[in-house]
Amino acid sequence: MKTLTLRTLLIMALGLVFALPAHAQLDKRQRKDLKKDIKKKAVKEARKESKQFQKQGYVVAPGSLPMEKMLEYTWFKLLERDDEGKLVFLSSDGNAVAETRTAAEMQALEIAKLNLAGQLETQIRSLVKANLANSQLNAEEAASVTKVLQSAKNVIAVRLENVDPSFKIHRVLKNKNVEVNIKLLYDREKALYQAKNSLRVKLQEELGELDGKLDKLIGLE
Repeated sequence: MKTLTLRTLLIMALGLVFALPAHAQLDKRQRKDLKKDIKKKAVKEARKESKQFQKQGYVVAPGSLPMEKMLEYTWFKLLERDDEGKLVFLSSDGNAVAETRTAAEMQALEIAKLNLAGQLETQIRSLVKANLANSQLNAEEAASVTKVLQSAKNVIAVRLENVDPSFKIHRVLKNKNVEVNIKLLYDREKALYQAKNSLRVKLQEELGELDGKLDKLIGLE
């Protein structure tokens, strides 16, 4: 089963073209130049990717944007950066095979959501562990936090809102099953905020309010 080549190309593009320091502040001219570079790169990579996918038998659903335009939009968002040079969107891929396109799309979406939740889980888990020592929680409360973190990925995935693929293609296989590839794009700051809130709700269910300690623990202050 093939996965989206966008991931590999994105890593190469980021390393060669947009290697900006995370702390760099961009002025108006730099933002304009960067946007122009991103647009140029997006068009180039979209054209290349579209040809690759079509050779593999992939098509878009009736009524959708042409594949090249869909890829161009996706690439532009993937490479977009804020004023500090940080990526604006998180991305995740989903791939599934089923007897119908609808079933494959649903499965691919759930896989992509879990992949996205996994990225958020990693960031939040590191944050919570760093804050746990200074959280003034007792041993029992700290143990409960550790327990909740073990299921954080699923907790976050369930509560992700307005998840809609920016890119979705499918192909019919030789056995008549349908393979679907999708890519989710999610605003990085919004995703982190939602993930922290979903984890806070779960922690509150387990531990109670704890006089604001939970907000400090997961960085919601």
